[in-house]
Amino acid sequence: MLDTTALRTAYDEQLRLAETRNLPPGVHAEPDGPVVRVVGLARGGFVTGPTDLGVDGDTLDALIARQRDYFAARGEDVEWKTRGHDLPADLPDRLVAAGFEAETEEAVVIGAAADLATRVTVPGIVVREVDDDADMHRIAAMQEAVWRDGRNWLADELIRRDRSRTVVVVAEADGEIVSSSRLELVPGTDFAGLWGGATLERWRGRGIYRALVAYRAAVAVARGVKYLQVDASPDSRPILLRLGFVAVTTTTPYVYQPRPT
Repeated sequence: MLDTTALRTAYDEQLRLAETRNLPPGVHAEPDGPVVRVVGLARGGFVTGPTDLGVDGDTLDALIARQRDYFAARGEDVEWKTRGHDLPADLPDRLVAAGFEAETEEAVVIGAAADLATRVTVPGIVVREVDDDADMHRIAAMQEAVWRDGRNWLADELIRRDRSRTVVVVAEADGEIVSSSRLELVPGTDFAGLWGGATLERWRGRGIYRALVAYRAAVAVARGVKYLQVDASPDSRPILLRLGFVAVTTTTPYVYQPRPT
């Protein structure tokens, strides 16, 4: 039985620090008081901090404004990632007051990699790892069809990722990529993350999502990973809980988009 409290503590002490340390080439972190902003990402800035920021009131408002204005001066969006158990409790309200907008709340779920590494097969589907640049462009095209927006940035981001830390996995039907996802190993921690999942609508409900989780879990176990972590959407959360993940908290991104001048 997984201990939810112990897992949340490990998440706070290991993964939250790693968010600002295991960065791709060309990306760097800048501390500002209790928070750290990550600069150089393809899709704008990122801000995170400890469980308790240790500031409130006007000091917190000024801290928020500095992050907003820093990235606005660069002409970039910025995401401030919050968790449901963070302090001060009014951080979300103050972010909104500063012009940030809340995106969809997700559940932070964690599972034991060894328990999830079971063989799952789906008729007509081949699950495999990919590392060729052409496959990354095929993944971006598939995800454009899923999300109905431009995904050229995704191919570039996947191509430049460190292959020793990122494992990209696809599901193919007759050579067509119908689903993709990735495993992000987090050096210096007990964790790896499951990210980037997307499946073409006509292929959903056939067990592909579960097969990709199981495949990545097996890769993680082979590399000495103890736990898998997911920021689970409302759609994926019930599937992951059925597989044996447990919810330890929630996470909500607050995004500021500077207006064109």
